[in-house]
Amino acid sequence: MQTKVPANKGPLKRMIEMRKLPRSAPLLATMAFALAACDQPLDLDMRGAFGNAPSTAEAARNATAPRPQPDARGIISYPGYQVAVAERGDTVGSLARRIGADPGELARYNGVQTGDPLRKGEILALPGRVAEPLGGPIQSPSDVDIGSLADGAIRRADSQTVTTTALPPATPGTATAPAQVGVEPVRHKVERGETAFSIARLYNVSIRSLADWNGLGPDFSVREGQFLLIPVALPGEKTAPFDETEVAAVTPPGAGTPTPTPPSASKPLPDEKTTPKAAPVEKIAAPDLGKTETKASAARMSFPVKGDIIREYAKGRNDGIDISATPGAPVVAADAGTVAAITEDTNGIPIIVVKHAGSLLTVYSNVEGLTVKKGDSVTRGQKLAEIRRTGTPALHFEVRDGFDSVDPMRFLGG
Repeated sequence: MQTKVPANKGPLKRMIEMRKLPRSAPLLATMAFALAACDQPLDLDMRGAFGNAPSTAEAARNATAPRPQPDARGIISYPGYQVAVAERGDTVGSLARRIGADPGELARYNGVQTGDPLRKGEILALPGRVAEPLGGPIQSPSDVDIGSLADGAIRRADSQTVTTTALPPATPGTATAPAQVGVEPVRHKVERGETAFSIARLYNVSIRSLADWNGLGPDFSVREGQFLLIPVALPGEKTAPFDETEVAAVTPPGAGTPTPTPPSASKPLPDEKTTPKAAPVEKIAAPDLGKTETKASAARMSFPVKGDIIREYAKGRNDGIDISATPGAPVVAADAGTVAAITEDTNGIPIIVVKHAGSLLTVYSNVEGLTVKKGDSVTRGQKLAEIRRTGTPALHFEVRDGFDSVDPMRFLGG
């Protein structure tokens, strides 16, 4: 027999109807909600509802370039070192055998045991170099022997006759793999007491990009003696400082969220002070702007592209500077002169040489879309080409006094 509830007993009726629900209903409702969340992305912004939750500063941090792809063996080769990338199911020993390295030596170098399992994407530093990939190690735009190529082009610049040399036909079935171009990242060895968070803070990179580059686990754990590659910022990006608030404050289970201390409780309000009437300000004569000159305007040359310097001049190692830029950005003449030569590097990428007054020459490489030809007169700031849209978007720029490279910053006002 069902109990009838008068119409004016609304709350009681609702209470009885609720009692008719099976006890499993709340669980089923929760499961339905979870399944719905799995069916499509669920993005509930509940920051602030649970105290000190992670902020969005991590997502807003400037982007870093992706880690270069390894070769078929799992090797990433840089001029200064090599690393091996683990595959699913790898151990230190199986990885060593795949790349032709000594398992014991590889394990000792990375502070692990030969039987230790590795995560997919985890990297191990190689104590010595193994066979290089077909295209050679990853090169900076300045590492393609631009100096010798430019020297040869300059030596031919005074000649009015252009000689074309035909290359021998390639052997059927063979192909030369072009070298990857990129910036060699810093390789950091983890010291006792360091964490992934402290290392990310040290280099001003996000913890997520550090984890992606090094195949770290979900807990971001690192070990003493482990080598980490520090992510390279995308050209044109400046890395934001590491924010301590990106890491959520952890409280013990069952403990409440600590209540922030109001400012008035820790620091009394300042005493009210009466500010005296300000004294008359003495008039200062405005400076004669016509007699002043900025450093940039006094520079012998102007920057050939807008961007940050990502590799500085080091005679014998880098005979110019590398300037990051947006793909397709215009590359302009640093000063007035004549296009002395246009040649190509070993990957077929154009190199422009401009001769200026006296014995100065400027070299521009890693460009495309040339707007000038050999013999053209150019003015300061005139467009010569564009930054390549493939590879690393950066200009390699050199200044030469005759055939001797000099620091470009001497002429750019740096």
